[in-house]
Amino acid sequence: MRNTARWAITLGLTATAVCAPLSGAALAAPGDAPSALYAPSALVLTVGKGVSATTATPERAVTLTCAPGPSGTHPAAGSACAELAAMGGDLSALTRTEDAMCPMVYDPVLVTVDGVWQGKRVSYERVFSNDCEMNAHGSSVFAF
Repeated sequence: MRNTARWAITLGLTATAVCAPLSGAALAAPGDAPSALYAPSALVLTVGKGVSATTATPERAVTLTCAPGPSGTHPAAGSACAELAAMGGDLSALTRTEDAMCPMVYDPVLVTVDGVWQGKRVSYERVFSNDCEMNAHGSSVFAF
């Protein structure tokens, strides 16, 4: 038997062994599937100008996944996940940095966070008086 034929047979058998559990029979019984080893933590964060989520248009949006590991489109996913974990995922616990000096200009910025934190539904909305105030809260969570 030629080497090419042997490789084709070997690849075919390997693909069958790997993909067979993913066939319709395995997917048809979701009750028998093992549960996840961790509670999911995945969030979508948006920033927009305005005072209400119904009227503000999102200017930026990122995804942040913290379990099983930090990932997503958030530029500082690792530090944002660490900051959220330190406060148990409670976004309202983000406090203002003491040394932040912001202008007293009213240019409202709306931040929304929707998703799941450790298996529990999260929906957060907050209006900051300007970009500087937003950045003074949650040094890495809102830094996108």
